[in-house]
Amino acid sequence: MIHCIAIDDEPLALQLINEYCSKISFLQLDKVFTNTDEANNWLQQNKVDLLFLDIQMPDVNGLQFYKSLIEKPPVVFTTAFRDFAVEGFNVDAIDYLLKPFEYDRFLKSVYKAKEYIEFLSSQELQLNSIFIKVNYEIMKVNLKDIDLIEALDDYIKLYIKPNPVLTLMTLKSIQEKLPARDFVRVHRSFIVPLNKIEKFSKTKLMVAGKEIPVGSSYSNVYDQLLALSQK
Repeated sequence: MIHCIAIDDEPLALQLINEYCSKISFLQLDKVFTNTDEANNWLQQNKVDLLFLDIQMPDVNGLQFYKSLIEKPPVVFTTAFRDFAVEGFNVDAIDYLLKPFEYDRFLKSVYKAKEYIEFLSSQELQLNSIFIKVNYEIMKVNLKDIDLIEALDDYIKLYIKPNPVLTLMTLKSIQEKLPARDFVRVHRSFIVPLNKIEKFSKTKLMVAGKEIPVGSSYSNVYDQLLALSQK
């Protein structure tokens, strides 16, 4: 079963999505929201497989809201504005539904999402390690052994025992290799494994005995970590 939520400031749009979801046996619409604050609070306490998200809303732009999430579920954007399509796909959206959309078009998006979610599930079962290039060799690194990842100019430094290693790649590149549920970027120079965080505040956290700053662009990290600590 694919568990999903829908966020839209138009109640009629939510009603239509609810109607369409009720016709699909493998889709469960757990909740609908008319504002992003309520949705964000719910997402901090609950896991969701798929998000239907309107873009043009009065409180916050849907694209901005999605980018602010640390754990980003697969998303299908819904909007009446065609101009947002390119930006929607730039954040790796599953699909972009232009309002008003019919059931057949909605169903096509859902099947695309189903295929992608099943692929992610199969990958997560296998993803216990990654391979990186160290000097002229390819090295296997077990994810559970990573204490911290730091950007150093053109290199990144992986803090693993017994000795840290350097590899020529960007922080963004390695972030794409890591499972989002286990690692979080907290600064332009740091990615940390969630299970290695010893303590945290709004401006810094402690990982493996090392104090790490929380960047101003990642201020939402505190709320996400607070929610995870209360589960």
